[in-house]
Amino acid sequence: MDVKKQTIKTGFTESLPLAIAIAAYGLSYGVLATQANINWVSAVVMSLLVFSGSVQLVTVAMLTAGANLTSVLFTSVLLNLRNLLYGAALAEGLAPAKRWRWLLSFGVSDETLVLGSSRFKKYGPDPLYFGIVVGTFYVAWFFSSLIGALIGNQVDPQKWGLDLAFPITFAALLIPSLKEKPVIATALIAVVIAIGLEYFIPGNELTIMMAGVLSPLVGLYVKRRSQDG
Repeated sequence: MDVKKQTIKTGFTESLPLAIAIAAYGLSYGVLATQANINWVSAVVMSLLVFSGSVQLVTVAMLTAGANLTSVLFTSVLLNLRNLLYGAALAEGLAPAKRWRWLLSFGVSDETLVLGSSRFKKYGPDPLYFGIVVGTFYVAWFFSSLIGALIGNQVDPQKWGLDLAFPITFAALLIPSLKEKPVIATALIAVVIAIGLEYFIPGNELTIMMAGVLSPLVGLYVKRRSQDG
């Protein structure tokens, strides 16, 4: 098997376990969107164009609560600020893609960061691998959200445990990477911020937002300090 085919196979097989969890997450999103009286076409188009579980679920929650479009857009931007840091971390590994980096950047997320950075650290830059991972996740997310939107009120996400599938699988991928100080610092700060804010303002989307934005900054600071030291 040549290198290109091997890379494609590896990208697919390594992303498949998390893609299954993403599919469960997408199914849950589609169901919740329909239960929130959002047209199934709108819910699916959002998956097609946005491709962000956190943003889409928060959007559903905010629209259900009667929030205006400006508030939804502002919150969505804040939620995705961490992707700027993710993109910077992945930039070197995607450098050979040249102009295709703009397309690959659409798939930057928590999940692709975990798999992509691990791959780049072991084997160097590999845009093809990253593209396969993004493509696998995208297909899983789109079609699962489509199915969820179509079956709508016939499914209870909590009854079937769909809301737990994604965090459990993601944790299984994250834990083995907790070997370096920047990664450990990022994880610890995220936990502290999330628990602290949840204690003082329970049930607020700000919890995830602040943890997602501030913890990568701490990790980046620790990484630079370790390099300078």
